[in-house]
Amino acid sequence: MNPTVNKTILNNGVRIVSMTMPHVHSVSMGVWVHVGARDEAEAEAGASHFIEHMIFKGTARRTAFQIAKEFDAIGGQTNAFTSMEHTCYHARVLDTQLGTMVDILSDIFLNSVFDGKEVERERPVICQEIGMVEDNPEELVHVMMGPAFWGDHQLGRSILGTRENILGFDGPAIRGFFKRLYQPDRIVIAIAGNVEHRRMVDMLGPVFSTIAAGNGFAPRTTPAAGDGIRMKHRELEQTHVCMGMKGVSVADPRRFSASLLNTIFGGNMSSRLFQTIREERGLAYSIYSFLNAYADVGMFGVCTAVAPKDLDAVVDLIMAEIRRLKREPVSADVLRDAKEFTKGNLLMAAESPDNQMVRLAQNEFYFGRTISMQSVIDDIDGVTSEDLVALAESLWGSGSVALTLVGPGVDRSDFSGRLFL
Repeated sequence: MNPTVNKTILNNGVRIVSMTMPHVHSVSMGVWVHVGARDEAEAEAGASHFIEHMIFKGTARRTAFQIAKEFDAIGGQTNAFTSMEHTCYHARVLDTQLGTMVDILSDIFLNSVFDGKEVERERPVICQEIGMVEDNPEELVHVMMGPAFWGDHQLGRSILGTRENILGFDGPAIRGFFKRLYQPDRIVIAIAGNVEHRRMVDMLGPVFSTIAAGNGFAPRTTPAAGDGIRMKHRELEQTHVCMGMKGVSVADPRRFSASLLNTIFGGNMSSRLFQTIREERGLAYSIYSFLNAYADVGMFGVCTAVAPKDLDAVVDLIMAEIRRLKREPVSADVLRDAKEFTKGNLLMAAESPDNQMVRLAQNEFYFGRTISMQSVIDDIDGVTSEDLVALAESLWGSGSVALTLVGPGVDRSDFSGRLFL
């Protein structure tokens, strides 16, 4: 259950963390930076995501085509993602191709040229990505929840940025953001699979130790949870709904209770929301709850899509289930099933080198150490029904729920007084 984990810190602060999984034939590696959309000034919004695209657009040694061709030639899977707090460049290959993967990932991370012509080519691609989100009401209702819940704070912005910013970025601006924020003590290289730690340090150490220390990092600010209402009219068959309320941070000791509360509320097919709204009343095809957790704050949310005529009824049913969680302890059977569901998903995910690579990096960023799976299981098993009621009351004891809607016209006044916790 607890494979071998090793950690090395280079002289400049770059951390290399690896997990040896000798039963697999592949290696997953991610170069992580503790920099994301919440670290951008307003005029920089979208820069982290733009860099994610540009990393693959050429180095002093390789063109964009050569990068893609070399990864394809070894049967590798490579990608990148940007979140509010991180940016990650990752790949997975057979263990026999480890050296090639390390060489390519190191090259694109350390030697990308951010060529002006490539920036020009990538601008319309990212604008198209923004358009794809705007055309998809299921995604758009989530993006709208950002400013509804977090207001003008960076957490309320779209990770993609704005079209105005994207069209204004050039090579020097992107390069400057990269050099200023991609500091060595913010970098974690996480590796999981059939790999030896010493070999990884020997391969990565000489190249990543060349990154010069930065001039410090502006502290992140913590936003307050809000209860805004945002609506966007679209001529659709359904009204897409997202509701947001206070959650817990990534490192909050109550995170295990929050995970179980989410499972019971709307995290699977036997959850209260799914059974009440879909199975018993047939008011929605899909309904689920979710957790968005950050270093210092979090949001607990619900998302669904319903016929416009059923919107009022569904909102009232969701609110009733929230209030029920605050006043009624869940039964022993329900809590036991939620624990087994959660533990089962964790243990099955642990069989994947990709998932273990992600877990290594996140544990390092948020806790500074690896937390064993057995420790997590023990903490889940230790949650009581009383813990769930206490958490629900603590989070949702007063105030209102934030709401975003995309679909046929509705009036803001329709929800006056109905979203009160």
